[in-house]
Amino acid sequence: MIVVIGEFRLPLANLEAGRAAMARVIAASRAEPGCLGYAYAEDVLEPGLLRVNEAWESRAALAAHFEMPHMKAWQRERAELGMTGRDVTAYAVGGAEAL
Repeated sequence: MIVVIGEFRLPLANLEAGRAAMARVIAASRAEPGCLGYAYAEDVLEPGLLRVNEAWESRAALAAHFEMPHMKAWQRERAELGMTGRDVTAYAVGGAEAL
């Protein structure tokens, strides 16, 4: 399993438009083969800071995700929305346990 965790920022003036764009990319990504989970969440204490949380069955599934048309559109949209501070990391996970 591959877990993707990260963050990015959007200007407060663009958050509403960003929510619509994020909703589209989240819905499309969740429908992809190999997607186990895909979410963005705004930090409660820092408006405009968005947290990224994804889980994929494999590195191949994640690689295919980046080639999807909705991801190409999201790359354009996030630049237009003024995204900054993008820091996203993929982790290979060997096991899991409920806490």
